[in-house]
Amino acid sequence: MDIEDARTFMEIVEAGSFVHAAIRLNVTQSTVSARIKELELRLGQPLFVRSKAGATMTPAGLRFRRHAETILKAWRQARQEIALPPDYRAVLAVGGQFSLWDGFLLEWLRRMRTLAPDIALRTEVAQSDELMRQLSEGVLDLGVMYTPQSRAGLSVEQLLVDTMILVSTERGSGGVGDPGYVYVDWGPEFQAAHSLAFPDLQTPGLAISLGALALQHLLAVGGSGFLPARVVAPLLAAGRLFRVGDAPEFARPAYAVYRAGSEDEAMAEALHLLRELAAEKAEGNGK
Repeated sequence: MDIEDARTFMEIVEAGSFVHAAIRLNVTQSTVSARIKELELRLGQPLFVRSKAGATMTPAGLRFRRHAETILKAWRQARQEIALPPDYRAVLAVGGQFSLWDGFLLEWLRRMRTLAPDIALRTEVAQSDELMRQLSEGVLDLGVMYTPQSRAGLSVEQLLVDTMILVSTERGSGGVGDPGYVYVDWGPEFQAAHSLAFPDLQTPGLAISLGALALQHLLAVGGSGFLPARVVAPLLAAGRLFRVGDAPEFARPAYAVYRAGSEDEAMAEALHLLRELAAEKAEGNGK
């Protein structure tokens, strides 16, 4: 498939019309129409419905959008790798969940830049499902996440176990049943363990699916919630948060996912530093 066809498709999606897409691409409208017609012939499905209001995707167009995004991302990555300056010997595309960048992957990133400065890095933040998709399609080389999936050609390796503890902005309060309790959605395994530990809990008034956002909310308006011990440790030490002593802890493993059987030297160095840092975190949690 022609890269320009995929780019033209995405420009129409973003611009909302063939006319505006042509302007953005600096080509004629007839060129845009010809590219889409050729694409539709190859796929055997119409991709857009055109009207005076613009262009909207058909069901086939909606399905193709994800593939077009992947094609363009892979093309950008290929250009970056081929155009590597002489000072770099490799490039790695690394993705991780937001909560794992905070206090873990960011520290790994600093070590990589210090100990392996000749490895270029492209980093992304996404949820587990999106990270797995990009790994399967070869857009990412390495992903770090809480809920990986078993996919052919990919290795899954446990790196560390995050301990989720209940913290509050008020000393001596902040139980799960309190009005200020925020349910942080750490995934299906956490949800099952949480329900087992608190079977009589009514639906919380606020549920947040992103740990970093939940932490910001607690610090801004007060309340309590389950957060990773390694993330809140500095805030506990500073007296900005307090641990709710009688609350249970929940373990949440984090994993590295990468191509199976990879002999790439750059990947080996990245994994070595990840394992090393994870071991240090585990040792620190055990003290």
